[in-house]
Amino acid sequence: MKIIGVSCSPRKGKTTRASLERCMSAVTSGYPEIQTEIIDLAGLDIRGCVACGHCMKELKCSQEDDFNDLIPILKDPALGGLILATPVYLGTISSQCKAFLDRTVMFRRNGFLFRDVVGGALAVGGFRNGGQEASVLQIQSAMLVHDMILVGDGKPGAHFGGTVWSGHPEGMDKDEPGLATISSLGQRVAQVALKVHG
Repeated sequence: MKIIGVSCSPRKGKTTRASLERCMSAVTSGYPEIQTEIIDLAGLDIRGCVACGHCMKELKCSQEDDFNDLIPILKDPALGGLILATPVYLGTISSQCKAFLDRTVMFRRNGFLFRDVVGGALAVGGFRNGGQEASVLQIQSAMLVHDMILVGDGKPGAHFGGTVWSGHPEGMDKDEPGLATISSLGQRVAQVALKVHG
């Protein structure tokens, strides 16, 4: 079984990617039988959906951009979990995250290929309360349309997902409550994915 993480920041190697790596590391350290892979959208050309309808005929987009290279990774039958990480821009998800989610409509149109995949979301904001929960909920809304199984960060807090404060005065690594939510999110996605797909 595989859990895929998607870093939806336009900036390579920054706090969103670091947060996702920590989340995925909680999967691999607790569940070595699960394979993980990270897709980094930084630097990729992924345009918004143009509603052309081409993907209603086949699992392919008419747009010649980098999303088509991601299709084989995302259609892997071993996919048991999908975790999306986004920075918060103006209180919500990045444009890269929105474009990625919109383009995944092809997986819904071609037999609900994400049905029962366990979904998790994490958001990185410049302030402690800077729109992280709203961003997590927006990702979860798209996941529900795919008929995915949504989880938060589980016990003891059972929050919507992972929420990190990149603007912490001492750096993100000092945001201990936030870092705990992203590690717990990775573990929870793994636990439920094993119950459903293991």
